[in-house]
Amino acid sequence: MIRFGALHRLLTGVALVSLLAACEGRSGGDAHNAGPTRPECIAPSSPGGGFDLTCKLAQKGFRDLDLLGRPMRVTYQPGGIGAVAMNSVVAQRPDDSNLIVAFSGGSLLNLAQGKFGRYSEEDVRWVAASGIDYGMLAVRADSPLESLGDLIEFLKEDPSGIVFGAGGTVGSQDWMKSAIIARAAGIDYRSMRYVPYEGGGEAQIALLGGHIQAYSGDISEVLGMLEGGRIRVLAVMSDERLPEPFANVPTAKEQGYDLSWPILRGYYTGPEVSEEDFAWWVAAFDRMMRDERFDTMREEFGMFPYAVTGSDLDAVVAERMVQYRQLAAEFGLDLHAGDAAAQ
Repeated sequence: MIRFGALHRLLTGVALVSLLAACEGRSGGDAHNAGPTRPECIAPSSPGGGFDLTCKLAQKGFRDLDLLGRPMRVTYQPGGIGAVAMNSVVAQRPDDSNLIVAFSGGSLLNLAQGKFGRYSEEDVRWVAASGIDYGMLAVRADSPLESLGDLIEFLKEDPSGIVFGAGGTVGSQDWMKSAIIARAAGIDYRSMRYVPYEGGGEAQIALLGGHIQAYSGDISEVLGMLEGGRIRVLAVMSDERLPEPFANVPTAKEQGYDLSWPILRGYYTGPEVSEEDFAWWVAAFDRMMRDERFDTMREEFGMFPYAVTGSDLDAVVAERMVQYRQLAAEFGLDLHAGDAAAQ
């Protein structure tokens, strides 16, 4: 028979072991553990825009599919279309296994130009790409411009007569969308007027306020304004028409302009996150993106199917970086300057 004192010591020991096991590590040891204890997604922008949507998609997916068991918070760290966030994570939180950071094709384009300082695509761990988006050009609903052809004809007559704006500086992907449209008009892209904003949300407000006449952003960012009748999308830069709710939006290609701009949306984490914790994130995203319910969520956020994780994503990022470096060189951007500028 176990006496009361011995039983008390035994139970206390079991409780202590359980407590230590629960507290060990921040995210556990393998893909079957409870996951990060304080999950966080950093959106490298102000609220609104593509980075915010990317984080909120992960937040909703993990919550509604019960893959975390605890809420994921979204925090905002604007600056340099992801540069501030990457520098902060690599320098200050390199092993924080609670953390994922949203990225896009725009992040990769800026990396290709050296705009993230001393860091490159080799300095973080690429977790997952959970969707794809497409570039587009929008005007206010009351604009006299009815089509991409109208805009290009206007630019041919008066290259500085349209003020473009978007969430990024010269050399960013949103600037690049404006630049390739200017090139399609046969004008020097350096003569176009362009106003940079810190994120798509600010650029959208500027468009509605009449501070800019054309907004070059991503189709997912403007779903609400499009459905509300506040804007007109002149063209989406996809190879074919997109499904509902964008089925009535014409592509640039069907209007006679060979302009395409697909945009990856996904997540990375710090360079020193352990193999076990990195594997947990990869496995969790794999499970989430295999669930048919996630397809509906992604559609609600205006994104389109794309699901790549881990080493497969490493290969995709490497391929995209080659393409973006070639494109930046084609536009005469200084690949080594802190701020890309036309030479």
